[in-house]
Amino acid sequence: MSGTMCSSNSVVQTQKLVDQLRLEASMERIRISLTAADLIQYCKDHRRSDPLLTGIAASSNPFKDKKTCTLL
Repeated sequence: MSGTMCSSNSVVQTQKLVDQLRLEASMERIRISLTAADLIQYCKDHRRSDPLLTGIAASSNPFKDKKTCTLL
């Protein structure tokens, strides 16, 4: 009986895998070169507002320590 259960589980798992692979194969793909060009253009267009490139003003930085640490 357990041999039959293992066999049917294996068939079910294999069928699920085949279904997933068919789904992935049928998806429409975007050419990577077009996507990379769009990403580069987006970065160039938004570089002035990017805090990683321009930094954050000390007055508007919510993570800045409010008090300095002093040792006793």
